[in-house]
Amino acid sequence: MTDTILEARDIHKSYGRGPARFEALTGVSLRVEAGESVAIVGKSGSGKSTLMHLLALLDSPDQGAVAIEGKVAGELSVRQVDRLRNTMFGFVFQQFFLIPSASVLDNVILPLKIARVAPRERHERGMAVLRQLELDDKAANKAVNLSGGQKQRVVIARALINEPRVIFADEPTGNLDTATGRLVEDILFRLNREQGITLVIVTHDTDLAARCDRQVIIRDGTLVAAPEGPLPPVVDPAAAHAGPAVTHA
Repeated sequence: MTDTILEARDIHKSYGRGPARFEALTGVSLRVEAGESVAIVGKSGSGKSTLMHLLALLDSPDQGAVAIEGKVAGELSVRQVDRLRNTMFGFVFQQFFLIPSASVLDNVILPLKIARVAPRERHERGMAVLRQLELDDKAANKAVNLSGGQKQRVVIARALINEPRVIFADEPTGNLDTATGRLVEDILFRLNREQGITLVIVTHDTDLAARCDRQVIIRDGTLVAAPEGPLPPVVDPAAAHAGPAVTHA
């Protein structure tokens, strides 16, 4: 039996005011079970990245609620939300967001520095994660000198450093060639399979989306398909006519 780890309850989110007001999400409800891999797909501007940001507590809904293991984020203090996000979630973005002049190890252990973990423990945990991703021989290298695939693996290592329950990945293979992207995908799904880490992936890559247990399709801020549980991939009929790629949100 699975347990709900993430839940959106009738959430609404808009940006701007007056004539410039844009409804990014309208009445979206969604449950993600612990250990699931879920792909959020949709056209540019559909609201898929907004949904991920709300589930990851990086933003707040205008209406409705986001709950993490039953805890409603809106009922928690800022400090409690920060702690929940920092201890439960890891983040993988296509832009990497690495410090180019810093070493690979320093980039990976940055969340531990922020959490004021002791230097020796930071080093030990950082090297352990780098070994897990076969990057320990690059620990002293500057991030700027890495290939795109190596940089993304460093980002995954940084996401793992706090032993997260959930990894949010926004177009994790968007800047990579096909072969390298496949290696990164394999790492993410291995973590899901072997460590039970829940994956929430925003992607326009239909092949990547098809590897997930479930696909959540967003269109114009509304869920048009979100089957529960590990079912066959759902294909957006509108996207089928436009070809295999969906424009990045």
